[in-house]
Amino acid sequence: MFRRILVATDLSKASDGVLSCIRGLMPLGAETAILVHALGIQALEEMRHGMSHFIEPYLQERKKLLEAEGFKTTIELAMGPAVTEVNRIAKEQNASLIVVGSHGATLAREMLLGGTAMGIVSHATLPVLVVRLKITGTGNEARCEAPFGDFRQPVLYCTDFSETAERAFAYVEQIVASGGKRVTLLHVQDRSRIEKYLSHRLDEFNTLDRERLESLRARLEQQGAEKVCIGMPYGYPSQEIVREAGEGDYHLIVMGSRGRGFFAEAFLGSVSHQVVRSAPVPVLLVPPHSLSAGPS
Repeated sequence: MFRRILVATDLSKASDGVLSCIRGLMPLGAETAILVHALGIQALEEMRHGMSHFIEPYLQERKKLLEAEGFKTTIELAMGPAVTEVNRIAKEQNASLIVVGSHGATLAREMLLGGTAMGIVSHATLPVLVVRLKITGTGNEARCEAPFGDFRQPVLYCTDFSETAERAFAYVEQIVASGGKRVTLLHVQDRSRIEKYLSHRLDEFNTLDRERLESLRARLEQQGAEKVCIGMPYGYPSQEIVREAGEGDYHLIVMGSRGRGFFAEAFLGSVSHQVVRSAPVPVLLVPPHSLSAGPS
């Protein structure tokens, strides 16, 4: 499913935290890792050569670490900004997945794994795995820790029944086919859309949407899932998703990067981006079908 993965690095401790957890993608088919660092500048060839001489030893060291984990690894050093270069290289290298990091506080203001990571997510035409990093210690003792585990289980799948959510579900099916056994299907009855004018139809919506979730459960059970739970809370989607992620023993959240109302969801205030900023576990964001192919 994720045979070729692109891992974005900014040469920081946080990036090392991301690298430490990607071996958890091997059960999902990961074989090749493309390690990318974008300088974020337009420079003369002489300057590029000088900076490469400084940066490449770091990248080569990380390459050896990935190869020790069993990955076929290549290095790409790009001159432009990470937002455009990461997505460009991912397409040119026929990557299946982009991996970036996210955190609640910064070790350094210039880190890729802050606002730039969200820019990569916004422009991605491939699925993006955002790894939530935990910062421990302060000052010179500060370091980033990434969760490591089997990304196959348990999985929290969030849906608004849009086409993009259905596309994201195809990845959940592949995760189950690869050995995932436990999945929770979550649909939040959006209070902001229902409360003012449609509260009298909530029971109707609950009945219809539970039938939809039951249909999804049946599909996963056919793939071999052993335990599929259903959740349908009433509230604000991003809050309910983060709450469920925090209360459950999940290793991965899977959801579409845009849902109903494409243009509203394209901004950083979208549900998916709010979840990325706050969720305590990694999030797999799947873009609309029109922008990328399905799992392979």
